[in-house]
Amino acid sequence: MIKNVLYLLFKKLYNNYIIYENRNIEHYFTKLTPSIGSNVKIRNFKFNNSNLSIECEENVRILDFVLIQGSSLIHIGKNSFIGQFSVVGCNEHIYIGQNVMIAQSVSIRDTDHSYKEVDIPMINQGITTSPVIINDNVWIGHGAVITKGVTIGEGAIIAANAVVTKDVAPFTIVGGVPARLLKQIK
Repeated sequence: MIKNVLYLLFKKLYNNYIIYENRNIEHYFTKLTPSIGSNVKIRNFKFNNSNLSIECEENVRILDFVLIQGSSLIHIGKNSFIGQFSVVGCNEHIYIGQNVMIAQSVSIRDTDHSYKEVDIPMINQGITTSPVIINDNVWIGHGAVITKGVTIGEGAIIAANAVVTKDVAPFTIVGGVPARLLKQIK
């Protein structure tokens, strides 16, 4: 009974915000609570005995149907937003700077599955991680994929549907699969 009342109150306060493992919002958000769209899902993984933590600065917006999952720290800077249907997967560290625009259906992940042992199913081989850093004033276009270990420089633009596997220099536009330099902005 109490659980249902708390859920209904939580649902009303946070607009269909869904928390897994019956934890309250403070468990995940360590600074400020962002503006949260409907049906945002947060999934905590137990990797290396750590928990997912999301650190937000002022005026952060996480739009509808975003999935945030993992077991480590995600930092989202002031005035940044994550568009609908995006996925952020973090098992080491993801840093998103200030004034970052992340369009719809973007995937940002600091993790890959291991696969080198051909006699062992990939699902049993564990994962490899490397931090993702997205600096200030970056625009990531619809459907882009940001892979582990990537740093995106200040003022960079990632074209729609690009797959970013290497660092992106500041004030450049990259696109394609894999992403390559299209234009120098500055």
